Amino acid sequence: MASLNRLFARSRTQMPRFSHSRCFSDAVSHPSNKVQVYISRSRDPWLNLSIEHFLLQKSPPESTLLFLYTNKPCVVIGRNQNPWLEVNLGLVNRPSSFKELDLLEHRNEQTPAKDDVLLVRRRSGGGTVFHDEGNVNYSVICPPAAFDRDKHAEMVVRALRSLGVSTTRVNERHDIVLDVPGEAGPETYKISGSAYKLTRLRSLHHGTCLLSSPNLPGIGRYLRSPAAPYIAARGVESVRSQIKNVGLDTRAFEEAVVAEFGAMYGDIDAEFIDQNDAIKNEIIRKGYKEIIDDEWTYQQTPQFTFSTYPNPKDERPKPELPGHLHKQFKVLIEARHGEVLSSDITESSPNVLNGKALHEIRDWRQYVGGRGGQWLNGMFGVRSGVE
Repeated sequence: MASLNRLFARSRTQMPRFSHSRCFSDAVSHPSNKVQVYISRSRDPWLNLSIEHFLLQKSPPESTLLFLYTNKPCVVIGRNQNPWLEVNLGLVNRPSSFKELDLLEHRNEQTPAKDDVLLVRRRSGGGTVFHDEGNVNYSVICPPAAFDRDKHAEMVVRALRSLGVSTTRVNERHDIVLDVPGEAGPETYKISGSAYKLTRLRSLHHGTCLLSSPNLPGIGRYLRSPAAPYIAARGVESVRSQIKNVGLDTRAFEEAVVAEFGAMYGDIDAEFIDQNDAIKNEIIRKGYKEIIDDEWTYQQTPQFTFSTYPNPKDERPKPELPGHLHKQFKVLIEARHGEVLSSDITESSPNVLNGKALHEIRDWRQYVGGRGGQWLNGMFGVRSGVE
């Protein structure tokens, strides 16, 4: 704890950083480093996920690492999820808006505005989450033999309790929840979910803890897709839960988690990771370019069907269509990896969309006549011409 306090105190006058990326790489991969703690001061979600992936790949097989980071506002979907099902895409910024951004300098005109919300697909499984500066993400990387879905969630619970949040616990879904007294009995709120990535030599457990998000009242609108009632999808769907801020400072939480990690594995100095040093590392930079690309974000999507009426692919009843659409308007689209396999749309030529990547359609009115194209813009998150 004392070493981390010194680190925080020193950061107020001079931000600690590695002298160059090779030192960072050597420290991570050195076989003598059995226990390591890193804290990123970047707010870039793609960079933080790429640092995390580097730690997973390059740390010694028998080592245990803790990595803490905080992201700017973003919606993060799981490795096997469908963005058209999970996210209101009309409210978020697609990765291609920023993939030419020079992250070292942040001078490019495409730098996201303060209130922009980014769309990110991570490499691990699990459901969709919202990140912002009021969340701290924690990641523990350890040998597969030591992996347990609850062990490090319990570590975070102990950290929260040490800060006075006494009614937290790990539930049967391995989430961290907060029990709050209510008139009809305790009410339970989810404050942290978890996702995992397992390889032959390493295991990763990461989660985000909701501490003091200023966006809490509006998070739901980003996570409700208007297209959801019309989509039947393979892959993983998110489980909706009540959420609540814990009401803690992010730095206090970081300090408490590092202390609990130290109690489990031995005290060790935490190291800040500077984004300028991290992005110079070729492996991290390669991983960054991979996950910020539209192909990764959209075309990793498992097969799904979008339909406005019951059919052999999706027999569920569908919501009534808006009154401004023609009564005979029908849509049936099958897609795999974000690319149209077949399409049958009223007021459109048969299979006119075959082979097209859905995220590359900038205006559905080019393919669908009448108001149907405008309605599909809204369903698929195309901002042009949305009513």
